Amino acid sequence: MNGRRMHFGLATLALLMLTLSIFAATTGSAMASDPQILPLWQGEAPGGGGPSGSAKETAWGSVKQISTPDMRVFLPAKPNGAAVLVIAGGGYKQISRKGEGYAAADWLNARGYAAFVLTYRLPGDGWNAGPAAPLQDAERAIRLIRQDASRYGIDRNRVGVLGFSAGGNLAGLLAVRSAFNAYPPVDAADKLSTRPDWAALIYPVISMRAPFDHTSSFHQMIGAHPTPDLIADWSVETHVDGKTPPVFLTHAADDPIVDIRQSELMVATCERAKVPVTYLRLSTGGHGFALGRKGTDSMGWTVAFEKWLKRFDVTAVSSVAPAPAAKIADEQKPKPL
Repeated sequence: MNGRRMHFGLATLALLMLTLSIFAATTGSAMASDPQILPLWQGEAPGGGGPSGSAKETAWGSVKQISTPDMRVFLPAKPNGAAVLVIAGGGYKQISRKGEGYAAADWLNARGYAAFVLTYRLPGDGWNAGPAAPLQDAERAIRLIRQDASRYGIDRNRVGVLGFSAGGNLAGLLAVRSAFNAYPPVDAADKLSTRPDWAALIYPVISMRAPFDHTSSFHQMIGAHPTPDLIADWSVETHVDGKTPPVFLTHAADDPIVDIRQSELMVATCERAKVPVTYLRLSTGGHGFALGRKGTDSMGWTVAFEKWLKRFDVTAVSSVAPAPAAKIADEQKPKPL
């Protein structure tokens, strides 16, 4: 009898171990191990204010009321020497850290990229820096990645940024406002550049101008009745110039949250400034499709993005100037606004 019980116990244990191994394999490195957590600031964040206590996590993997901004570090098994700052969206009310952050980190790791998932302050949480708070965190994050490049086996000139929705707005601001210091220097890291070597903006909020003044990002960042100067300051297209790094965009025409014309505006602005820009226009996918929503055109966007990375990550290393002409991935030029 005891022998039978032991046999049953061992069989159950083996089945449990098999189930856990399958779960780890299917969820990837982002779920299989705890990431290293790097606080962005020693002590109080610039300007002070904000909520207290631990951040609140939702049942669907988002996080809000962030009191201590940080980066979650995911390192690849076979590094290629490059890094990506990943900025998930959430309308600046929360951060979809699991679906758009950790999932993207896992995808990047599989292709050799070190991934740094940013948990940034939200402007509606009472930070004295207001709309500058998330940009301060993004600037600090990319500086810390470059400062610790040798520690992670990263080339300082191969640091890109990948942003989704409101995170695409923040990634875009980081790319176009590299001459703007959002906070006073606090240590040696703040002497380093905040300009990413490339920027990928996925269904991004680009402009705060009408007719795009109805998004959650608009209300959270600049309020219901902002001044024209405030609108211009926090609109990505305002700051595009010849120093803007190569840009990749993808957006679905049936997006009910962020109008596809936002991406089309960015394409047109980059073209005028002769910034290399690649645009993948999707017919279906809606909003928040992250790495792809089954049954829609969005399932293929990462294939186009990977091809783009092979071109523009290499040019960042070799310093070969890429062709300035825009590449419209589905050969559909955006209509004039």
